[in-house]
Amino acid sequence: MTYSINHIEALLDEGVRDKVYPGAVWAVGDATSTRAHGATGVLDPKEPDVPMRPDTVFDAASLTKILAVWSSIGALWEEGKLDLDAPLGTFWPEVDGHPLDAVTARQLLAHTAGVPPRAQLKNLYGTDPQDVRDGVLHEALHRPPGEAVEYTDRAALILGYLAEHLSGQHLDHLATERTWQPLGMDSTRFGPLPAEIAARCAPTELDQDTDTHLKGTAHDFSARLLGGVSGIAGAFTTLDDLAVFLRYMLDNSTGLGRAGFGPAWTRQSLSVQTGTLDPVRGLFWHPAPGTHLADGIWVHYGFTGTGMWISPQQGRWAVLLTNKLYYTRGRQPLTDVRNTFRALAFA
Repeated sequence: MTYSINHIEALLDEGVRDKVYPGAVWAVGDATSTRAHGATGVLDPKEPDVPMRPDTVFDAASLTKILAVWSSIGALWEEGKLDLDAPLGTFWPEVDGHPLDAVTARQLLAHTAGVPPRAQLKNLYGTDPQDVRDGVLHEALHRPPGEAVEYTDRAALILGYLAEHLSGQHLDHLATERTWQPLGMDSTRFGPLPAEIAARCAPTELDQDTDTHLKGTAHDFSARLLGGVSGIAGAFTTLDDLAVFLRYMLDNSTGLGRAGFGPAWTRQSLSVQTGTLDPVRGLFWHPAPGTHLADGIWVHYGFTGTGMWISPQQGRWAVLLTNKLYYTRGRQPLTDVRNTFRALAFA
């Protein structure tokens, strides 16, 4: 890995110089350990003497969909509490008789359910969490289920509600009890973060209301609207916690503890679930851009600048965490860095 490590460090250093992000942390490993890792840049450009560190806490953004929703749904599936192919209305009274009635959990996980693509929760349903829940669970579909693959935050929000219904627990408690606590992911939690943890959190976008960069409070507006806890976003995490999570996905017998989901859920999720539709997706995970399906490299990203890759086929995982949102919502510069990082990490 030495040759690739040098290139990874040069790549990520260049991203700091080009102001793609203030700083980044990264790691590559296998089922037994982290094989290489590093950090570059600063936590906050306003404090140039404070470096980005391996234990920096990041706003996970859409990695919440994996860390909280995907893992919890997997636990409920493995316990026999959820049939992925049963129409939701057959076992979930809240959606019985509404458009979601005929949708399945598998379609939501594969982003083929046809639910609305944009959040717009406050505009549609106001600020009361119960009104939002009722609105989302009763609204019209954007298109017929199974017609197209269309990534949407709504799928994770609905599945978060479903996990709460099936478990009788709030999503934050469910994820903590079934996944984060058993695996020792002690730095992973929903926000807002307490002050002492927020202090080592990578700041994200400038908040117009306070004229300060968000730090320890979720960037995602829907998560903030719902008190910090949602299936869409809201979780915060660290490099080490993601390494543990991904190691467990590769081999759940490595002594890390036992989460509610196991290898059967991972195998099903990291396989094509969209039939002949394009783009190809598994269950929430999707093949890494620039790779062939045969390469077996799957990825999930977060809007704040986070990302994690896994390949059971190669027995390898990789994590790249940045706070690129500090500078811009523009996607392309970080997309180029991510794709190059993936190529080096799985060389």
